[in-house]
Amino acid sequence: MRQDKSEVIIIGAGPSGAVAAGLLRQAGRKVTIVEKMEFPRFCIGESLLPQSMEFIEAAGMLQDVIQAGFQFKNGAAFACDGQHAEFDFRKKFTPGWGTTYQVQRGNFDKVLADAAARQGADIRYRHEVTAVDLSGDKPVLFIHPAEGEDYTLTGDFLLDASGYGRVLPRLLDLETPSDLPVRQAIFTHIEDRIAQTEGVVFDRDKILISVHPDETDIWYWLIPFSNGRSSIGVVARREQFDGREDSQQLRERVLQAPNLAKLLKNAQWDTPVQRIIGYSANVKTLCGRHYALLGNAGEFLDPVFSSGVTIAFKSADLAVKTLLRQQAGESVDWQRDYAHPLMVGVNAFRAFVNAWYDRRLQNIIFHPDKTDGIERMISAVLAGYAWDEQNPFVAKAEKRLSSLEAACSPV
Repeated sequence: MRQDKSEVIIIGAGPSGAVAAGLLRQAGRKVTIVEKMEFPRFCIGESLLPQSMEFIEAAGMLQDVIQAGFQFKNGAAFACDGQHAEFDFRKKFTPGWGTTYQVQRGNFDKVLADAAARQGADIRYRHEVTAVDLSGDKPVLFIHPAEGEDYTLTGDFLLDASGYGRVLPRLLDLETPSDLPVRQAIFTHIEDRIAQTEGVVFDRDKILISVHPDETDIWYWLIPFSNGRSSIGVVARREQFDGREDSQQLRERVLQAPNLAKLLKNAQWDTPVQRIIGYSANVKTLCGRHYALLGNAGEFLDPVFSSGVTIAFKSADLAVKTLLRQQAGESVDWQRDYAHPLMVGVNAFRAFVNAWYDRRLQNIIFHPDKTDGIERMISAVLAGYAWDEQNPFVAKAEKRLSSLEAACSPV
């Protein structure tokens, strides 16, 4: 069997893998990415958060993303039974990027991967990791390519950026049940044909999150792209769907939201509907001897605040910084220097997700008299700045959200 070597091996060429590769290549490291799929490929999670831009820029990929022509995004809009609220991410507590993009992930992921390859990363598409051996001095991966013979790949360190594939959690038995309820998303892309007419308000520069008028734990996303198309999806508990065809259920659910029924009355539903069930994920550990888990390979919460790609980028940034310090001969503790800092933001997002589904956050968002300071703090978290512990809604997210919701509730 052929035996290949690299310095840093990355499983997966998605956002966290590509950005990690870019950061490592700028530090002069040899990087090999093993990717099971061929790019471009369909992937959900199309609405980026502004803090993502910081990591894209640090990885040397900013111009690639700007030149790709994606839909500009400056905030988020929320709608529920006649109520409407907006957050402008340029008006936020934490300094930094206030705008970003809404992207068709197939194209976006390929832009990042191509940028990593241009910087010198060796990307091997249609190569599947079938086993891993971490018992020796260096990690060894067993690879099955779509064409050619199996081989091994040895490196100094291993980053798992395999996303929903969760390669190392599966192979190393790291998966644990999520403490979030089992929910299901059904979604598709449409030619939206949204007409800006009287009674129809829609800002293509913002993601629109709508709440079902009666079942307030059911919500919808509408993410516009720059080509006249949009991503539309509905999220609910598994038992809130029945056994009918997903396409029928999605369109029926959309019609139950009055604002979406108006916006999408002329839409062309021309793409098959897809589903994800039980997407929330957790693991026993985010790092171990010779490896670290990035992004969705380790933690995935819920799509409601589009946090997935931002967490993926942040994990790549933290992991690369820790790895470079280790390779420079410094004493590092991966739990202290990587896992714990990453979980600061993950837990802040988790508090916001929980508060969304129990309606505390919905009551806050739709309250007509939010103070400017509090709105900026919440806007900062929604913009992805969930690691800024100077923000009370990061440092004490659960306590602050509960106290604010109580103040917003009618006497």
